[in-house]
Amino acid sequence: MNGVTHSLLQMLRHLESRGHETLVIGPRVGPIDQTHARLHGASLSMLRSVPLPSYPEVRLTFASARRLAHIMGDFQPDVVHVASPFVLGWQGIRAADMIGVPSVAIYQTDIAGYAERYGIRAAGPALAQHVARIHNRATLTLAPSSASIAELQGLGVDRLELWARGVDAQRFDPAHRSQAWRDAVAPNGEVIIGYVGRLAPEKQVEDLRALSKIPNSKLVIVGDGPARAHLEALLPDAAFLGFLGGDELGTALASFDLFVHPGENETFCQTVQEALASGVPVIATGRGGPLDLVANSRTGWLYRPGDLADLRARVLDLVGDEAKRAAFASAARASVAHRTWASLGDELITHYEAAMVTQRRGVLRAARTAAARH
Repeated sequence: MNGVTHSLLQMLRHLESRGHETLVIGPRVGPIDQTHARLHGASLSMLRSVPLPSYPEVRLTFASARRLAHIMGDFQPDVVHVASPFVLGWQGIRAADMIGVPSVAIYQTDIAGYAERYGIRAAGPALAQHVARIHNRATLTLAPSSASIAELQGLGVDRLELWARGVDAQRFDPAHRSQAWRDAVAPNGEVIIGYVGRLAPEKQVEDLRALSKIPNSKLVIVGDGPARAHLEALLPDAAFLGFLGGDELGTALASFDLFVHPGENETFCQTVQEALASGVPVIATGRGGPLDLVANSRTGWLYRPGDLADLRARVLDLVGDEAKRAAFASAARASVAHRTWASLGDELITHYEAAMVTQRRGVLRAARTAAARH
């Protein structure tokens, strides 16, 4: 489970509620019968996948555009939604072209930025060029934040629209704050500084070492991933709770006193939005998706990217000021109240319709050009 998967499941639920039919083509990662119940009536075509060597939780599927066109052709879609395209998604866009169907590509992952975090900075320019090629070939690209749109425009991508993410305001609610949970993780009544997310290099969780030995505080880390063992050694005083989902995650987030996210390569950052919905002030880096989510000095603080002294100062400010935390918390919940998954789902359908119109116009122009040549 990650942000890409979570938003996909929410959209499948919404499309089913609006009476639309869906087909999911993706990497096989386990028993399909367990997956199908979570896909809200979608048909499935799960393809053989292999693990990414440096990050085996990520699976890659190498299927040809011709094979995907055959699968799509049998389903006869009106639009192809390409979630976080790079390997399979690139072939999916080519397959959509083959069968004359518009494609809507969802920009969700800063691939070039991730390459730098994994120590292969030299590959960054080539990866960025491939991302630009993918999104320029799609009929329409949806980006989740103003920072993402600016990034793609800098790569020469056009036909861009903003499409953010929704949040489950029932699961993520200040009402789920639990004193029993707090007593279990911070038995001495400490201020709880929380992080939720994958434990992987691109999330920069190691930057939380800047928060060590802050008086009257407890660092709590929710999540799992390939960097967990390294982080447990680096942050010996932190409580590592592993992966939490569903209502457990809702309780944990609402029980934090403040939420910290140090990642600089976030195109959106869903966990920041979930923390805000839970009525928790957020301290995040002033780069990428959090720029659209965190209102500086109202719902939290944005610190200077890479400046760990500034990160520590912002955290100290809130740890030592209960009244400010309470004011930020109240504003946090209100700031995302309008971001329901239903409203975002209806926006997505509108974008599908726009892509269909764009594709029809392109076909008509091509036909007219061909006729004029004859």
